[in-house]
Amino acid sequence: MSRAVPSVRARRGLVARLLVALGVVVLTGAVTAWVVASAVGPALFHEHLLRAGLGGHDAAAVHAEEAFASASTLALAVALLAAVLAALVVSAVLARRIGGSLAALSAAARAVGAGRYDAPVAPPGLGREFDEVATAFSTMAHRLAEADRLRARLLADVAHEVRTPVATLEACLEAVEDGVQPLDARTRALLRDQGRRLTRLAEDLAAVTRAESGELRLERSPVPAGELVAAAVAAGADRAAAAGVALVGDVAPDAPVADVDRLRLGQVLDNLVGNALRHTPAGGHVAVAAARSAAGELVLTVADDGEGVAAEHLPHLFERFYRADGARDRAHGGSGIGLAVCRALVAAHGGTVGAASEGPGRGATFTLRLPSAGRGAR
Repeated sequence: MSRAVPSVRARRGLVARLLVALGVVVLTGAVTAWVVASAVGPALFHEHLLRAGLGGHDAAAVHAEEAFASASTLALAVALLAAVLAALVVSAVLARRIGGSLAALSAAARAVGAGRYDAPVAPPGLGREFDEVATAFSTMAHRLAEADRLRARLLADVAHEVRTPVATLEACLEAVEDGVQPLDARTRALLRDQGRRLTRLAEDLAAVTRAESGELRLERSPVPAGELVAAAVAAGADRAAAAGVALVGDVAPDAPVADVDRLRLGQVLDNLVGNALRHTPAGGHVAVAAARSAAGELVLTVADDGEGVAAEHLPHLFERFYRADGARDRAHGGSGIGLAVCRALVAAHGGTVGAASEGPGRGATFTLRLPSAGRGAR
């Protein structure tokens, strides 16, 4: 099928169209001014002559009217010609400036479409609307660049996370096949552990992706804060006992009821409690607490007196696969995205989650802020 040849009108650029439109406006104004002046001017002049006592057929009156008509016609013609030329020059300058700004925006859009996101557009200074478009485009390009960077890093991190258990499984199976290592209880436990690691990674990736994309459906209901804390403590009791860590709960009397998905928020608290237990040595303490904020929100905290987190790592703890030495080491067995899952699920509830620590060896506190049942989701 042959491609349609674009018409002359379709090929015409914006600058040409603006010039034509502005020229039509200027010419329309000039013709209107000429018609109005020709119709009104002589009649008004004749009226003034009559008021001055000159008859309509007096030679002096006739000569004066002819002189006025010729002078006004010549003056009006010169004035309109000068006005049209000046207006066309100003229109050409303005049209070229608008066209140049839109051309820069179009070139930047093509660059972004080709995957080059470092194409900011400077505000052209043609008015608030043009400046807002340029600023919005630059912001969009910056966010696309950041999203592309995160995507590339995510793919690299996922490949790295999968490579380790897969390599372990492959090496173990080869050793068993070659008769170097027996398929005993220890080997089966190792294989099972690596399989669980891959399963946990896949489940965590699916959970954080659904939550961040807005596809996660929450089954909200009013849940007392005490029930949330009690469930989190009960879920982590066995792990705490095995690690030799004291796990306790504390609920303030005025802690509000939260409008949350009990299962999903339980997953968040379980992740945070598990994270705290992994980084708290035997003999340490982990506390899950609930209270009311000054704004009436439900504030849930998971605090430990374990390894702590250095200040430079705190802003990045909730990023996927981010690991800080001494805080989120692979040796502790986490998937690397547990905290990212927590942030995504809390955000889906309309809340926020953050971390604080006074430094390595001084423990860490994770704080959730959620709308109370009376306030609704933010």
